Amino acid sequence: MNRMPEKLTPKQGQYLAFIYNYTVMFGRTPAERDLERFFRTTPPTIHQMILKLEEILNIFMNMPAAQNRSNFAFR
Repeated sequence: MNRMPEKLTPKQGQYLAFIYNYTVMFGRTPAERDLERFFRTTPPTIHQMILKLEEILNIFMNMPAAQNRSNFAFR
């Protein structure tokens, strides 16, 4: 399974930025409830977004190094 990851949507980028910043500030990743509060959305929506981000990031992590640096989401 060596397919190209899709580009991140603006909302996906917001979720990743929140997760990164939360982790830097508190030294741990946010719980789904933290994401629900911040984005003011429902548990199923948060869970689906996390699954989608995991799928995209797994594809990215399994790509050859030269390919993933030049082609992932920064086009």
